[in-house]
Amino acid sequence: MEDKKTDNTFIGIDIIPDNEELRVQRLREYDILDTPREGAFNHIAAMATHMFQVPIALISLVDVDRVWFKANIGMEGVESVPRGESLCSLAVLSNDMTIFEDATNEPCLLANPLVSGNFGLRFYAGAPLVTSDGLNIGTICVVDKTPREFAESDQKMLANLASIVMDEIELRYLKRKTSQEGSAA
Repeated sequence: MEDKKTDNTFIGIDIIPDNEELRVQRLREYDILDTPREGAFNHIAAMATHMFQVPIALISLVDVDRVWFKANIGMEGVESVPRGESLCSLAVLSNDMTIFEDATNEPCLLANPLVSGNFGLRFYAGAPLVTSDGLNIGTICVVDKTPREFAESDQKMLANLASIVMDEIELRYLKRKTSQEGSAA
């Protein structure tokens, strides 16, 4: 039987980091996947669309085989996408920001259905959501169907938003944990 490598690649790039098992375990500890939308996350994504003047901003969490959106401004109705199609899958591979100012100029993206298909993705900038122990569990990203430049000052703002998102995730986790400990006592 042939190994189905497409589940672990994104246009020929291995999207499974070396720390995948630990990364996914940490993501699941947050108990945030498949939870209802929450105001703080939605507000941060909405702010990002205004700050960067883009139609789409997402707070995404990269699970084993999908990228799930905790906040989604501009692609309402889409809750997740396959991991092998999402540019957020690439963004968790590095602690650096992932930026494609014009996706059509990136050979590794030309076969991606979000770039080559009807969606027409041209610009993507994603800052990793990094846990306190250094694991990349997702991104906050901004997307446009028009190519654009993303200056260093923009990168710093997006990185700051990623820090705020992680603070919110950690706060949500601590509240849940404290509540569980209080009810167990």
